[in-house]
Amino acid sequence: MLQVRMDSKVRTVFGKGPMRQLRMSEITPANLYSGGTPPVSLQFETPKLYKNLLFIHGRNAVITLKVEGDNVDERHVLVQEIQKDPTTGHLLHVDFLEIDLQKTGKFIVPIEYVGTAKGVDLGGELHVYKNVVHLRGCPLDIPDVIRVDITPLEQGGPGLTFGDLPLPANVEMLEKPGVTCVAVQ
Repeated sequence: MLQVRMDSKVRTVFGKGPMRQLRMSEITPANLYSGGTPPVSLQFETPKLYKNLLFIHGRNAVITLKVEGDNVDERHVLVQEIQKDPTTGHLLHVDFLEIDLQKTGKFIVPIEYVGTAKGVDLGGELHVYKNVVHLRGCPLDIPDVIRVDITPLEQGGPGLTFGDLPLPANVEMLEKPGVTCVAVQ
């Protein structure tokens, strides 16, 4: 899984007016939630936060969050929610969820099909039925993407199923192994 490092500060101002003042000075408010403890209010420099969020967009990423003014050195988090202005697209607020790197969780991982199938070269048509796979495992064991070579697929032959996907050793698939992901018709 992708790992990103971010820096933030504990936020001490609250309310509608102070939040507007923060956003005008290019600081984005955020909250950090962790199970059972009160949420921590944070603030980020908007340009750096926006750049990092664009980099991890649509990918599974564990963020190592260093919070200035917090009693914990580093926290490992996932992005839970991003709020943007509907008209301008500016960042308004971000919510993070603290995770334990040793506990298993469920993740959705994209499947990337590589190569050109033999059946397509002979006039067949490639049909992609599944673009993602649901996996369970520790966050750092989950791959960023699963790449599958589709070169050997022939026209009218059996397609690739979830059971054919290459998975790391400590990761469990939550899909039925017999379901077809891609085939050439």
